[in-house]
Amino acid sequence: MDNNLSKLAKKTQDLTTQAYTEYKPLVEDIITNKRINQKEIECLLSLMLDFCSDDKVLSLYKTLCRYYLDINPEAAADYIRYYSEMWDSDED
Repeated sequence: MDNNLSKLAKKTQDLTTQAYTEYKPLVEDIITNKRINQKEIECLLSLMLDFCSDDKVLSLYKTLCRYYLDINPEAAADYIRYYSEMWDSDED
């Protein structure tokens, strides 16, 4: 059982690392090129949300949310709330 749990944890970490590697250039491209396609930004935020337990992915998520605030403040606030609902514990 412990071996299976260790394997699952390793796979989860590998997937999170892959997510960061894939999403980082996409976030950088959006910001660098001042892209404003809301569907593109929201899709990326939605995809990253599942991996925000990782500090590096969370940093990307926050960066894109801050950028999105100038484009669509209401939607950006929604994504901030989605993060909070999914990842913030009642103890924090």
